[in-house]
Amino acid sequence: MSQSPDTPLLDTVSTPADLRRLKPAQLRQLADELRTETISAVGTTGGHLGSGLGVVELTTAIHYVFNTPDDRLIWDVGHQCYPHKILTGRRDRIRTLRTGGGLSGFTKRTESEYDPFGAAHSSTSISAALGFAVANKLTGAPGKAIAVIGDGAMSAGMAYEAMNNAEQAGNRLVVILNDNDMSIAPPVGGLSAYLSRIVSSREFLGLRETLKKFARKLPRPIHSAAKKTDEFARGMTMGGTLFEELGFYYVGPIDGHNLDHLIPVLENVRDAEEGPILVHVVTKKGKGYAPAEKAADKYHGVQKFDVITGAQAKAPPGPPSYQNVFGETLAKLAESDERICAITAAMPSGTGVDKFAQAHPTRAFDVGIAEQHAVTFAAGLAAQGMRPFCAIYSTFLQRAYDQVVHDVAIQNLPVRFAIDRAGLVGADGATHAGSFDVTYLASLPNFVVMAAADEAELAHMTYTAAEHDCGPIAVRYPRGNGTGVEMPAVLQKLEIGKGRVVREGKSVAILSLGTRLGEALKAADALEAKGLSTTVADLRFAKPLDEALIRRLLATHEVAVTIEENAIGGLGAHVLTMASDQGLIDAGLKLRTMRLPDRFQDHDKPELQYDEAGLNSAHIVDTVLKALRHNSEGLADARA
Repeated sequence: MSQSPDTPLLDTVSTPADLRRLKPAQLRQLADELRTETISAVGTTGGHLGSGLGVVELTTAIHYVFNTPDDRLIWDVGHQCYPHKILTGRRDRIRTLRTGGGLSGFTKRTESEYDPFGAAHSSTSISAALGFAVANKLTGAPGKAIAVIGDGAMSAGMAYEAMNNAEQAGNRLVVILNDNDMSIAPPVGGLSAYLSRIVSSREFLGLRETLKKFARKLPRPIHSAAKKTDEFARGMTMGGTLFEELGFYYVGPIDGHNLDHLIPVLENVRDAEEGPILVHVVTKKGKGYAPAEKAADKYHGVQKFDVITGAQAKAPPGPPSYQNVFGETLAKLAESDERICAITAAMPSGTGVDKFAQAHPTRAFDVGIAEQHAVTFAAGLAAQGMRPFCAIYSTFLQRAYDQVVHDVAIQNLPVRFAIDRAGLVGADGATHAGSFDVTYLASLPNFVVMAAADEAELAHMTYTAAEHDCGPIAVRYPRGNGTGVEMPAVLQKLEIGKGRVVREGKSVAILSLGTRLGEALKAADALEAKGLSTTVADLRFAKPLDEALIRRLLATHEVAVTIEENAIGGLGAHVLTMASDQGLIDAGLKLRTMRLPDRFQDHDKPELQYDEAGLNSAHIVDTVLKALRHNSEGLADARA
C-alpha cells in the first residue's frame, strides 16, 4: 500500500558505524528520512507505528553517540524498535515485519547483535541493563548499558525495584526515560535544554564530585545538609527528585525531537564519571505523521495503511470480537448487579473493559502496567463482597502468578479472571501467545477453569463467572473475532464442571476444550466419510473435569482424543491422570492428547501457526487413524 520513499542519506547507512561517520549537521536529514522509511514500511506490513515515530531522533542520537553494539542498547517492550532495526543492518528486511520467517515486531536476541536483550513485555529494561552494566564492571569489560523505558512502563513496580538496586552499576548504566504521555515534565524549552547540558557536563560533574569529597570530610550534620541542598536545588530547577532518591543523577527534561539538544547531553552522559544517570526525554507519539499525531491511540498498532491518507485497511464485516463480547456482556450484567466491577492492567480496549467503563465508569479500574497489583486489588474487592473481573491477557497474567496463588487461590476468594488472547496470536508471536494458562491455573486447588468454544459460550461463561461466589473462576478466550454463531437472547448459568456433547457417535470420541471445537467437528465429518462414527464433546471446563461424561466416552469408544490450544500440562494431562487414577485405561482403549508443541512458535498467520502446531482437522484425523492402526495391530498380537 506504499512505495519505498526517496532516502538518499539513509541509503548510505547500513549500520551505526556508518551513522557515526556523518557530520552532526546531517543528522536532521537522516532522522527525517528514517521517519519516512518507518512510515512506509509499517504501511506495508502493519504493526506498531506511533511509538516508533516518537523515538526516531532519540534512536538516531543514541546510535550516533554511543558505541553500539559494544554499548548495549535495551528497548523496554521493544515495540518502538523499528527505526532501530532500520539503522542496524535490517533495512533490507524491514518490510517482512511480523510475517512468517520475517523480522519480529519486537527486539530479539537471535535476530541481531544490536538486540542484546529480547523484550515484548513491559518494564524489564532497567533490570536487564543493570545486569549488563554490572557484568561489565565485574569483568572490566568496556561498554555501557543504555535502557530506554517509556513513562507508561514506569507504572510497573519492577522498574523501581531495578532502580533501587542500580547504584551498583556506577556510571556503566544510563536510563533514558521516554516521556510521551504522562506529561510529568515542566515545559520543555531552551532554558531546560541549557540547564540539562550544563549539569551533565564534565566540568559541572567534576566540580560536584570534588565538592562531594570535601563535604564527606565535614561533620555529618553539615555533610547531610550539603547533600540535601544540592539535590533540592536541582530538583527545584529541573525536577527528578524521586529518581535522585533512588540513586540516579537526573538530567532533563529535554526535547526528544531536537537533535541539537539531544546530542550534547548524551555525549556528556557517555563521558560522565558520575552514575548511574537518568536522562528525561520528552517526545510525542506519532511525531512527524499527522494522522498518528492526531490519534495516537488508533495509530499505536495499525493494520496496513495508505501512507498518503492514513486510512487503515479494514477487515470485512464479520462476527464480533471476543473482547467486545466479553466487555458488552459484563456491562449488561452490571446494570442489575452493583457488585460487578472490572479491572485491567493498561489494556482497556484490548480486553473490552473500555466497553464496561463507558457504561459504569466508577466501577472500572485501569491500574496501569501492574498485573500483580491488579490481581491482589481484585482479591481485596472480592474479600469485601464485590464481584471483581480481572481482565488480563494470558501472557501478561503470567507476571502475577504468585498473587494468583497466594492472594486468590489459597484464600479461595471469588476473583473472576477474564483471560484474553488465550492460545496462539499470529503476528505478535511467542511473547504474546497465551500458551500456558490452563496448565498454570488448573493445577491450583479451588480454581474453576473454563474455555469458550465460541462467542455465545463466552457470554454464557461470563454470566456463570459473575454468579460464582464460592472461589476463583477463570474463562479463557482467543484473540480475534468469533465464529459467527447466533448470540443468546437469555444467558445461561452453566453447571460447574459439566460439558456438552455436540455430536453423538460410537467409535471415535473427540474431547475438545475451547476454540478447536470447529476443527473437531470438521474432523468428525472426515472420519464419518471413512466409516468411523464420531462423537464430539465440548468439555467447557478444564477444571473441574466432567468425569461422568469422560468415563462414558472412554468406556464406549475405541479411540478418544483430547484437543486444546494450550501447552502440555493442560486438559490432556488432567484427563490422562483421571483415567489412570480410576483405572479406565486398558488394552482396548487408545487415548491420545493433542496440544501446542513443546516449543515457542514464531510469529506467522494464525492458520499457518495452527498447521505448524498440528491442531487442525487433518491432524485430528491423522491422530485417530494412527491410533486405530496401532490398536488393531496390538489386538492382533494379543490374539496370536
